[in-house]
Amino acid sequence: MGKIIGKRTDGPISRHINRKFSSKITSFILRHDIPVTPNQVSLISFLTAVVGALLYLWRLDPVAGILVQLASIVDGVDGELARARSMASPVGAFLDSLLDRIADAFVISMLTLTAFWIYGWQAFLVGIIALFGSLMVSYIHAQGVTNLKVAVSEIGKVRTFASRDVRLFIVFLGSIFFRPLETLIVLAIITHSYYIPKMIDVYFYYKKRD
Repeated sequence: MGKIIGKRTDGPISRHINRKFSSKITSFILRHDIPVTPNQVSLISFLTAVVGALLYLWRLDPVAGILVQLASIVDGVDGELARARSMASPVGAFLDSLLDRIADAFVISMLTLTAFWIYGWQAFLVGIIALFGSLMVSYIHAQGVTNLKVAVSEIGKVRTFASRDVRLFIVFLGSIFFRPLETLIVLAIITHSYYIPKMIDVYFYYKKRD
């Protein structure tokens, strides 16, 4: 059985909470030689998040939040499985990243729709800001790998505090207490408070180095 390891770039929730559960799932799969591929696990994580997001439409917020957090945990299994079975591939990483972005957008969109029904247009505006910020956090990380060939979370002075694991955990907590608007506000604040300073941080990091 291959060694189960996380990623160096794990966010705080993944490192301290999610990996404790995902590693057990991965260990079970490996121990019983279950014929599931990392790409299939990525799809399971995606579908779990989508089902959770749809439950917001019926105001089943706590169940929705639990499924969103479960999707976040399962999202760690595909990478662990790929590394343990030496099945990591660029195509797999591409698929996982794409499905994650779609799931994130869908979860925030359904949360925004729920908040809109309750609070009106101001909630819709907050939801758009939260969605934009969430996508920008993912985008700045992706562009760091593509253009700078480095994980931007590991350089500069601004540390990661708005990674996907953190955002989904906030959705989970907010959903447990039926707080869709407050959840969107927190997401909007932390995402924009991260990617804007991080963009400046990376720029001056390379300017100073050059």
